[in-house]
Amino acid sequence: MLILLALFVLSLPWWLPGRVVALRLLVFERVNGEETVAVPVDRFREVYSHPAASGRSRGAALSDLFWYWLSPGADLHQEHLEPGERYDAVAAATRGFLTVSKTEIEALAVRCARRATPAYRLRDLAMPVWAEFSYELVFGERCPAEARALITANADDVVTALKCTGLRHMDRRDRLTAYLETRLDDVRHPLPEGLTRHEQALYLQGVFFNTAVVQMAEATAHLGMVLAQHKETQARARTGDDRFLDQVINETFRLYPLFGVAHRITRGDMPDIPEGSVLCFNYPDFHRAGFPDPDRFDPARFEHGVRDLNHIPFGVAANRPCPAWRVAPIALRAACRELLGRWEFSSSARHTRSLPNRGPCLLTPAGSPPPAWRLRVMAVRDRWEDVWRSLVQLVLGAYMVWDARRQALCARHFGDR
Repeated sequence: MLILLALFVLSLPWWLPGRVVALRLLVFERVNGEETVAVPVDRFREVYSHPAASGRSRGAALSDLFWYWLSPGADLHQEHLEPGERYDAVAAATRGFLTVSKTEIEALAVRCARRATPAYRLRDLAMPVWAEFSYELVFGERCPAEARALITANADDVVTALKCTGLRHMDRRDRLTAYLETRLDDVRHPLPEGLTRHEQALYLQGVFFNTAVVQMAEATAHLGMVLAQHKETQARARTGDDRFLDQVINETFRLYPLFGVAHRITRGDMPDIPEGSVLCFNYPDFHRAGFPDPDRFDPARFEHGVRDLNHIPFGVAANRPCPAWRVAPIALRAACRELLGRWEFSSSARHTRSLPNRGPCLLTPAGSPPPAWRLRVMAVRDRWEDVWRSLVQLVLGAYMVWDARRQALCARHFGDR
């Protein structure tokens, strides 16, 4: 009996995390409701680009969950604003902040990456880098330590809640809001008109210090994990071939898209889809379709560009794409090259799209890989951490779904108007 129990316990890392992920998906599917339409891959671009697929938050139970994770200020977040004058003002301000030359973007990314300090998990290494990057985009000056700490704590809390590996800590987020309110007169570009000062601070927090920092840190972690686990690719990426590094970045975004499932609400009838439907777009499925051996990492898929490929990591131009679609790849490439010049990346941890383990990676001087035993220890450690982490995600994810539905931040916002 003891032997059977021991074998059961030892087997947990190989089957329990997958089962828990399946249970979590069932929990989240219950949020969608009967009005949800899962858009098939063969209609992905058509439906995503349709003018009727213009709703962002109003009328979807899923919006309560995303507003809960992104609060405070989800009602001012550019991605979740409904079309109209307020969205137009916010979008114009964001474009102003992001109107920076390629040379300036690269120089800023290199400066911030040069100040990076080693960390066992790549997301933890990258987050302060992009906190400083976003701060300088907004304020036009080097980020002080106090601001970097506030931005990093805020972004880390947002993404930890999104991954369901920890609960929200609104005090961390509110401290950043209060700080930004004191700095509104120092921004390098006009803020959106028609907003109160508090709302302007929430706009900055949501666009530049939540989404930008979180997504760039996640992208850096995914790219670092890919390079760590494909040594020939890492060696070639060090040669200075920007075209090849762009292919690596595109293939990384294909395999590990930063968006999992995006949702939109129809504001008019579409072919076979009635008005008021909640459309769910599965990015991982779309990015796998049409590629031979889709689970294999192969940058050569992008030797001839991305045209005609199922690859839209920043959304579609016809339906409010990510405003950083130009800035992000340039900055990521420049920062990656700077980090590769300093360190050898090595990892034996599991690499999944959601990256709940934050990207464990050993950093050693460039050209000097770590001893093999350290990678074996990392693999075992990550497997057992995954058991506990999966159970935490199941419990906390279920609680936050319940709490988000109870608070109904989005539903209340539109119900009070």
